[in-house]
Amino acid sequence: MSNKREKVLVVLQLSGGNDYLNCIVPYQNGHYKDARPNLKITDDLVIPLDRGLGLNPGMGPVKNLYDRGKVAIIHGIGYPEPNRSHFRSMDIWHTAEPTKVGDKGWLGQAVRELDPTGSNVVTAVNFGNGLPRALAAPGVPVASVGDLSNYGLLTGIEGLRQREQALATFNRIYSPAIGNVAVMDYLGKTGQDALRGAEILQQAPLRYQSNVEYPDNPIAKSLQGVAQVHMADLGTRVFYTQYGSFDTHADEVKTQQKLWHDISGALAAFYQDLEQAGRSDEVMVMMFSEFGRRVKDNGTGTDHGSGGVAFLIGDQVNGGHFGEYPEIETSALVEGDLRFNNDFRGLYTDVLEDWLSVDARPIVQGNYEKIRPFAVSTN
Repeated sequence: MSNKREKVLVVLQLSGGNDYLNCIVPYQNGHYKDARPNLKITDDLVIPLDRGLGLNPGMGPVKNLYDRGKVAIIHGIGYPEPNRSHFRSMDIWHTAEPTKVGDKGWLGQAVRELDPTGSNVVTAVNFGNGLPRALAAPGVPVASVGDLSNYGLLTGIEGLRQREQALATFNRIYSPAIGNVAVMDYLGKTGQDALRGAEILQQAPLRYQSNVEYPDNPIAKSLQGVAQVHMADLGTRVFYTQYGSFDTHADEVKTQQKLWHDISGALAAFYQDLEQAGRSDEVMVMMFSEFGRRVKDNGTGTDHGSGGVAFLIGDQVNGGHFGEYPEIETSALVEGDLRFNNDFRGLYTDVLEDWLSVDARPIVQGNYEKIRPFAVSTN
């Protein structure tokens, strides 16, 4: 595997629709307090930032990174004609295709550019069950890991030849149902890539040495896995993981604070781990959610909305605010939602071109205004 220190992207998906208003809190705004009589974050609980904004009480470790200039907050991010369906909106984010159902993930396309021949089956690694649509693209291998400590496909069968025979048997079982040689060839290659990925990733925990104590929760476990694989120098350029659900129709205040407590603590440990290893300047974390939530609360929670917030975290990020916080007064809302003011495809263009050094235009299908969140050129 390559030992060249390339730029690495870690995507953390905030699944379920993170409530923007109670994440980056406009706590000094009277319209916010009027719209959230039951759910507002009160002045004594909010973590003050600047610009009259504050953080959710669960985000203390994020505030520490923000104070060090490591956190960029992208305000009002979204896309035209927002969709309030979890599945459709997330699909739009995953494919960068708001007007029709896309067939290729934006990161899958980026991985193809990073490794055109697919020579490294761990160029992209997902921590979690299944494969996010963002990483899916024909011919692009992706390793998907539940638990790095016992990761492997058919690993109970000793010997590569025996495992290959078992995989071939699996293919024969399903061939009558599929009945397409090309599809079977693809499935066979995918299976072989998974076997090779399992063999490679099993090296990572063996090479990892750290005294950083991660919190005991699933997202911390995933981010520690990211640190292990990155520090093993296996050539992984894109990591993906997710946490949630942020679908807080009820009991929002408690639920959202707990989720951000878990994520913030995990991020702090992850960043400490990278810093101690002298590897933090190579890594950037991007966090996003499929949409924000309605401005008015429903009594105990909030319903699906639009106009959200995204974050970039890393040494080479120009920390601070990007874009204006959307207006909250009723006359400025769109069907009760915040109006978006940053197209997510502009953020993707920044990440693709200025971090991963990949041409963004064919992936986002056009030219979009960059948000320019980097302190200096990263290339």
